[in-house]
Amino acid sequence: MALPLSANAQTSARGGVPDLKVEANCKATQEIDKSLTEPQSYEACMSDEQTAQQQLGSIWTTTPEKIRTQCYAEASAGGIESYVDLLSCIQMNGFGQPSAPASTLRGASKNRNKKQSG
Repeated sequence: MALPLSANAQTSARGGVPDLKVEANCKATQEIDKSLTEPQSYEACMSDEQTAQQQLGSIWTTTPEKIRTQCYAEASAGGIESYVDLLSCIQMNGFGQPSAPASTLRGASKNRNKKQSG
């Protein structure tokens, strides 16, 4: 059973990429990452999120609504919203392979500290 999108996201789903609030999560990411050997700055996080948002803009309307709904639910789970997670989910479902691989984007992704393969 697919989770319904919020009213704002449903409107965006019909016309464009949902409006995700990534700023607070990038600030939190910066604080969490301070103890890592390769911390990510707020600016780098926001840049990754903006890049992912732009890539989503070119594939959103051609991605099936079922996939968009599923991936939006995953990318906003727990109140942590991330365009990087949304893009990664859509790509893992076989849609939208932009020229720049999403695996290099970290942003506020819940998976940002996992070792990247490839």
